[in-house]
Amino acid sequence: MKLVNIHKHVLTLIILLGWNTLHAQDVWTLQQCTDSAKVYNKSLQINRNNVTSGEEREKEAKANLNPKISAVADYKYFVELPHQLMPMNIFNPTVPEGQYKDVQFGVPHTINASAQLAMPLFNPQIKGAIENAKTASELTRLQYRKTEEQVSYDVATLYYNAQLLIHQLEFIDSNLVNTNKLVKNMQLLHEQLLAKGSDVNKVKLQADQLSTQRDNVNNKLVQVLNALKLAMGVDLERNIMVEKDIHFQTAIQYDTKTITDLDLLSTQHKLLNHELKVLNKSSYLPSISLIASYGTSGFGYDKKPNSFLKFYPVGFAGVQLTYPIFNGGITKRKINQKNIEIRNNELQSQLIADKNKMEIENVSRERLIAEKTLTNTESQIIQAQTIYNQTVLQQREGTTNLTEVLMADNALREAQQNYLSAAIDYLKADLELKKITGNLIN
Repeated sequence: MKLVNIHKHVLTLIILLGWNTLHAQDVWTLQQCTDSAKVYNKSLQINRNNVTSGEEREKEAKANLNPKISAVADYKYFVELPHQLMPMNIFNPTVPEGQYKDVQFGVPHTINASAQLAMPLFNPQIKGAIENAKTASELTRLQYRKTEEQVSYDVATLYYNAQLLIHQLEFIDSNLVNTNKLVKNMQLLHEQLLAKGSDVNKVKLQADQLSTQRDNVNNKLVQVLNALKLAMGVDLERNIMVEKDIHFQTAIQYDTKTITDLDLLSTQHKLLNHELKVLNKSSYLPSISLIASYGTSGFGYDKKPNSFLKFYPVGFAGVQLTYPIFNGGITKRKINQKNIEIRNNELQSQLIADKNKMEIENVSRERLIAEKTLTNTESQIIQAQTIYNQTVLQQREGTTNLTEVLMADNALREAQQNYLSAAIDYLKADLELKKITGNLIN
């Protein structure tokens, strides 16, 4: 159904000019606004960068399996050569065992240069880090989806608010037309001494109040459109307008899908289990690495006449094994903490699932009630408009007074406001139902 067109009179020249300005603006559909937000919204751009960063962290974790090659070089000049104690019986066999002589070994200048290679053959921590990075990357993608849902929700909310404000302006403009006609009629009656001056002032006051209300509503519309442009990621200077007609998709049932919050918790549960698995393995599994080095060592002496600088090659290859024996119980405490985190994650998942089920039932009822109210208030506007027209006609014929006309006018305004309130309730409930059933985005 669509909002009832209650305009039965031609609007004033100012109102016509105002609407011509609106129609001259760029009219966007809700889908176009949502598509623009998905591309240009700053929050989504940040989350897309986070997804890319997560993919890079995953590649970084995998790169730890690649061999590492490094070049090492050093030069040392010994002001004092290192000492070593040598058994004296090496030089003199007659010296009793247990007597030593301090001897300085080496040359003042030493140069070492080598290329070193290290490659993990088996390391449970690296393997676990790769799995964790992969799961963490999945988390960033889910967080992007959650942000995308929130942005779509915000855009739809702002779009609907703008539509409702436009219709509120229509109601006010229509009421202004009626009130301005009533002012002219009262002035004519006053000139004919058939109405009081206070009656004319009452109607003028009502017209002034409507003008003020229109200014306020128009200001709200500008603010909502600016907020919509910000969410869409377009320039605030750009003139845009939403579609006038609101299409209420009534009696639609949404299939319940797994919401993003539960997917996030499920992925977090997987990450926690990976971390626990790594902790358990790191407490008893060794790490094995291939190591190799090839280089040269240089020795130099700078005192004449025996000065020299000689280099000798040095190279080796081997396997290094590291086995954890005892680290003070740190790993055990980490395992206990991780088990608690996993339990809390399970409880939170159950809580959100129960809450989501309750919200679906409650919001479905709210939408059903709003739909019925929407239908009722739509017919009430027609009735109120008919009563107002009849009352104005009777007032012209002198069979009723101004008070009854004002009462009919207030009844019409109340019906219009009730309709807008019902429309807000329905659109809000329908949008919320899409969100909690996982149907907000495709």
